[in-house]
Amino acid sequence: MAPFRIVYITGFMGCGKTTAGKILASELKFSFVDLDQEIERKEQRTVAEIFEYSGEDYFRNAEASALRHLKITSDTVISTGGGTPCYCDNLSFMKETGVLIYLKMTPQQLKSRLGDMAGKRPLLKDLKESEMVTYISNKLKEREPFYNQATMVVDGMNLNIKSLRDSVLSVFI
Repeated sequence: MAPFRIVYITGFMGCGKTTAGKILASELKFSFVDLDQEIERKEQRTVAEIFEYSGEDYFRNAEASALRHLKITSDTVISTGGGTPCYCDNLSFMKETGVLIYLKMTPQQLKSRLGDMAGKRPLLKDLKESEMVTYISNKLKEREPFYNQATMVVDGMNLNIKSLRDSVLSVFI
């Protein structure tokens, strides 16, 4: 285990990892880190630009490097990218260093949550509206074997942060 308590929030894009992570960190009195923001800071460009100009493989390697080289100096909640646990043995790294929480949602719920923002997401930008639920369903089938290895699988639509806080704290006792 890491010298500090670490909670990783994972799940598909649009499930609310960053929002839930910030609130959970506040409830726990932990620091908060958004992994995508760390990658953007380190790379000096947006995730969308990284995907467009360097490709997904480059991004996944940058993501794995950023994850492993975060400067954690206190108990921390980390919001990961939707694909983070699925590449570069990141799942094993996260399981060894912290507690994983999967914010589970259905493809229809995710499509609804993504709404007009879908065009700004690198993996969704070229999809027609009618293709989104199928794409999300297929990606979830690929990723859920990773997501479901989380310490806690919680309903992302009906998330009770105080209950989640208590569950997280009970893991650390």
